[in-house]
Amino acid sequence: MTSLSLIGGQVSVTGGLAKGGLQYASDIGAEMIQVFVSNPRGWTPAMGNPVQDAKLIESGVLSFVHAPYLINMGSPSADTLEKSVATVRHGLLRSHAIGAAGMVIHTGSAVSQPREDALRQLHEHLLPLLEEIPDDGPDLLLEPMAGQGAMLCATVQDLEPYLAALDWHPKAGICLDTCHAFAAGHDLSTVEGVGETLDALHAIAPGRLKLIHANDSKDVCDSKKDRHENIGAGHIGMEPFAELMRHPVSAGVPLCIETPGGVDKHREDIELLKKLRDGNAGD
Repeated sequence: MTSLSLIGGQVSVTGGLAKGGLQYASDIGAEMIQVFVSNPRGWTPAMGNPVQDAKLIESGVLSFVHAPYLINMGSPSADTLEKSVATVRHGLLRSHAIGAAGMVIHTGSAVSQPREDALRQLHEHLLPLLEEIPDDGPDLLLEPMAGQGAMLCATVQDLEPYLAALDWHPKAGICLDTCHAFAAGHDLSTVEGVGETLDALHAIAPGRLKLIHANDSKDVCDSKKDRHENIGAGHIGMEPFAELMRHPVSAGVPLCIETPGGVDKHREDIELLKKLRDGNAGD
């Protein structure tokens, strides 16, 4: 981790993980990248291309993997749980193969079962996957959600029982999504709100914040709605993102945009974040 936050985004891998992904990163000015290594909305695993994997590693670009959205380790469905376990295991192996620093996984929902039963499932099925990660393998980054439905983890405080269910495993890290946290009730629209949120996170899980998904929000605080907006165009605003890069808990943690639009909008968001980081946003 550098003293300055690397800024990048989710990149398209059309044409190949390295060929397409690194080109997209160059087009948007990304200093780090996040990729999908299989269909984000499907269960079928993708084997990958060893040549592309090697080229991505050789590039030296800091990378993260985002796990497919269908994964839910808290589901009462035996079929969903079984597929989730297999998909997480495969994703961690692919993440290791491409030299990714971490794999982001949504923290899931209890759906129709008691929360306690869902947390017990985490201990029984997700903890063993953490144990399988080699010392030089990726962290598994838990991404709290916006608080809709029976989500297991939305607020920073929800991370405590979630991590406890995983025996506070050292490979369990955190990915903080600013839109999700805002929607869950953390008012990140002020510098003070950012500080309170990060201080609370540090009190619960010191040293575990490994990645920030930098997204503005189309909806107001505590809306429980997960709708991303471009940086500075939503209800969070610009200055809180500068504070994210200054605060001692998050300083140096990479920022990855997942904002609307294509190459041009993504380039604009990354350029704005770089100006905020470098203290010349008014230029």
